[in-house]
Amino acid sequence: MSEGRLDGKVAIITGASTGLGPVMAKRFVDEGARVLLAARRQELVEEAAAACGPAAVAVRADVTDESDVAAMVARAVAEFGQVDVMCNNAAAPGTDLYVWEQTLENWNATIAIDVTAAMLCTREVMRQSMLERRSGVILNFSSTAGLTGMARKTHYVTAKASLRAFTKAVALEAGPHGIRCNCIVPGGIETDLWRHWVERIAGERGVDVEAHKASLLSSVALRDISTPADVANLALFLASDESRTITGQSILVDAGGYMLG
Repeated sequence: MSEGRLDGKVAIITGASTGLGPVMAKRFVDEGARVLLAARRQELVEEAAAACGPAAVAVRADVTDESDVAAMVARAVAEFGQVDVMCNNAAAPGTDLYVWEQTLENWNATIAIDVTAAMLCTREVMRQSMLERRSGVILNFSSTAGLTGMARKTHYVTAKASLRAFTKAVALEAGPHGIRCNCIVPGGIETDLWRHWVERIAGERGVDVEAHKASLLSSVALRDISTPADVANLALFLASDESRTITGQSILVDAGGYMLG
């Protein structure tokens, strides 16, 4: 049997009940990792963990809550002995509002889930496992919306842009302790969330859904959209020792929709 790319490693994946999270968890398990899947919706995250097999466990956690995050990491350490990879995948798009309509509740809730949660999870895996072992990988998940801006999403683009700066600071702090931190920057990902957004905007504009989807992809070099598997493949590489000298980077996976430089 060939050796898996994550053999012997332990990962925590937040936002693991739907979309990218369960796909990433299965990919990691298939490559030899033991994985703790965390999300607020217990039944869904338990189903996702069950689909990964005995190397995965599910935990209900609200990653905006300090005590929940500390307990989540403690459970991973108790179950598997360590944490090697922290995937800060939990996210929320918030409610689409022009800035003059923006509410503090919508703004704060989005920042809490998309940014503050990443800080809490990063802090706890370092405290409870990575610093002592002088080893580990932190993966944050941003969006090209945080590079380009997006109308009616000041809350979301601000959160996603912040993650790229957070990644750099963590990489500088953690590097001397043998810990890497990188940021994955997807464009659109073909999930139910994305499809529902396309349908809603097409409805608002009174245009055909497929025509609207085609227009969104018209400026993308590959005229394509990433699947959760495409993003999971990048996460796998960055979580593995294959990327051992890559840190502090924001790496796009968006079919060439936005090109840095």
